[in-house]
Amino acid sequence: MEKKSKNIFARIPLTYQILIALGLGIAVGIMLQGNPDIADNYIKPFGTIFLNLIKMVVVPVVLFSIISGVISLKDIRKVGQIGGRTLLFYLCTTAIAVTLGLVMANVLQVGSGYTLDTSNLQAYEAQTIPSFIDTFVNIFPSNAIQPLADATMLQVIVIALFFGFGIIMAGEKGQPAADFINSMTEVCVKIMGMIIRLSPIGVFALMAPVVASNGPSVLLPLLKLVGIVYLTCIIHMIVCYSSSVKLFAKMSPIRFFKGMTSAMLFAFSSASSVGTLPLNLECTEKLGVEPDVASFVLPLGATINMDGTAIYQGVCAVFIAQLYGIDLTISAQLMIIMTATLASVGTAGVPGSGVIMLAMVLQSVGLPLEGIALVAGVDRILDMARTTTNITGDAACTIVVNASVKKSGKDFVSQVDIDEKL
Repeated sequence: MEKKSKNIFARIPLTYQILIALGLGIAVGIMLQGNPDIADNYIKPFGTIFLNLIKMVVVPVVLFSIISGVISLKDIRKVGQIGGRTLLFYLCTTAIAVTLGLVMANVLQVGSGYTLDTSNLQAYEAQTIPSFIDTFVNIFPSNAIQPLADATMLQVIVIALFFGFGIIMAGEKGQPAADFINSMTEVCVKIMGMIIRLSPIGVFALMAPVVASNGPSVLLPLLKLVGIVYLTCIIHMIVCYSSSVKLFAKMSPIRFFKGMTSAMLFAFSSASSVGTLPLNLECTEKLGVEPDVASFVLPLGATINMDGTAIYQGVCAVFIAQLYGIDLTISAQLMIIMTATLASVGTAGVPGSGVIMLAMVLQSVGLPLEGIALVAGVDRILDMARTTTNITGDAACTIVVNASVKKSGKDFVSQVDIDEKL
């Protein structure tokens, strides 16, 4: 009888297991609102352990999967084409996201009806914002070990690209290295599988402390801001990503979102794009994406694609401007769009990049940085929506690029056939 019950539990799809864990985490968090220390001391550690396991495997996954993806493409020019399409998609959707955020914030008057109490407002101490050229230089590591230890993802990607290129150029002599990389990629996949099975426990342990610590009393003063950010993220995902996968990949949006449910739920509870990467890889491959494309596009997206964060920048900029009684002109809002779009790539890999991006946006149009302190209290709640949007955008891009690569391959084969007949 016990064996049968275990089998019943095992037959429940992971998506439903995560959903059940999410609901239980919220319920337990509500019950523990009066005693958040219990959640922090006895439940949160299990969530921390789970995230640590995810972080442990993420760097090897990114390193080996990108090298393996580059090797499988067998052509450096093809890598450049995929990279160019990926970057173009991310920049376009980020620009659309921040524009949508500004429109929704203006139409719904995100800052209206809120009384600003400046007496309790702590000044935000701006962090040193790296220039674009400094960020560009720092992408290229001075050694191959430190970025792996520090999980500096852009540098890890650069290392993977160069080693992948080197193995391709080495030809037959590089084959033993290619075999080793492919073997390690498979090992990483198996490790990911073990960790992903623990997702329901991790989701429950991560969600309960957040709800226990951030009850309605914390959310109520900024409920309108939170609501508009969430609404805009949902609209962006439904409209932008649905139209992208339908138009460019001929995929049903319903199939896309159904296939992405487990990754989206995990991203929502963990608020970690990089941490969701293993599950995102699994979801996109089940949706028909080639492993070599997924292993190249998704790690890049987890690092530089920030549609959800761009929405947050736009809404928060209008929110802070309206609180301080500052009128944002059309030119100022165009500057916000440009700054947020470029900053999504320019601050990639910088710790706390979401806050740094917001500081850059506010500075670009002369808004007070002290306004950041207003949204700091609900930043974790907002981060959940941002991360879910970010990883869904990564998946949409992967599906679009995969369809583009397949079409390019067919066109190439057809041209070869024509040349041979001639």
